[in-house]
Amino acid sequence: MRRLEPVTRNPPLVIADAVEKIERLQSAIETVIRGKREAVRLGIVTLLAGGHLLIEDVPGVGKTTLAHALARALHCSFQRIQFTSDLLPSDVIGLSIYNQHTGVFEWKPGPIFANVVLADEINRTTPKTQSALLEAMAERHVTAEGVTHPLPSPFVVVATQNPIEHHGTYPLPESQLDRFMLRLRIGYPAIDDERQILRDREYSDPLDDLRPVMTAEEIVELQQQVADVSVDDALIEYLMRIVAATRDSEMLDLGVSPRATLSLFRAAQALALTEERSYCIPDDIKRLVLPVFAHRILVSTRYASSMRRSEEAEAVLTEIMKTVSVPL
Repeated sequence: MRRLEPVTRNPPLVIADAVEKIERLQSAIETVIRGKREAVRLGIVTLLAGGHLLIEDVPGVGKTTLAHALARALHCSFQRIQFTSDLLPSDVIGLSIYNQHTGVFEWKPGPIFANVVLADEINRTTPKTQSALLEAMAERHVTAEGVTHPLPSPFVVVATQNPIEHHGTYPLPESQLDRFMLRLRIGYPAIDDERQILRDREYSDPLDDLRPVMTAEEIVELQQQVADVSVDDALIEYLMRIVAATRDSEMLDLGVSPRATLSLFRAAQALALTEERSYCIPDDIKRLVLPVFAHRILVSTRYASSMRRSEEAEAVLTEIMKTVSVPL
């Protein structure tokens, strides 16, 4: 097998400028989220790749705080939607209201019309309301009463959810999970980090002091640079072998979709840019397989275990990855 050769498309100075902006954003968020550099980095990767982020974990570990920190670090419009069992689709996308003075119906956009949308506890609302996000997330526009309304650019949905084993949740269907580019878990902080969290919040909340460090225009510019990151043909073949292995594995009832393949491809480009490279390497793909693919696959009941479904899927993917050879 031939050796991978990096193909530089972006001038070094442009890459350096992009990395400086990315590190500034990372540092700003890490003043609020302590000891979770990888989770913060993956959130930024999702933003730069133009995808949507699903944060799944037990209550109280910082899911909503991470979403808030990401939004506040950006000079963009932000809306939070608290998903509950009585939330209606119109509460998300908006509706037409009759104006008695003009005698016509006027469109009143919902909170989905923002650059950054926090869908908090998305799996606590009914499937009907969950589906209201589908068109917005996939097509970047909303259709209501026969009229299509475009969403702003950039547009990213950061959704949080408790594990589906928890009481009072409505599991997201596969079609909706597939719209999220990445799913990540934050996990409990280390003792030293948790001690620092206590000190940070001794007198005030560091989230209140977080100021924007990147504009919407800069985000769009970085997203365009991500598309210029080169991916060698050998890496594409490596990615396709992983995809084929998920579809052929007897341990899975559902392999990954072409949308998932594209998500991993684009996320790998974004990760390479954050690492100050204009080309991808195999480690970019290996590092992203679990957060990009695990929420999209369905483990066969024959291989079910006592683990949570998310952990079960990650364990199967890890085994599948051992069977796929890595290019040089």
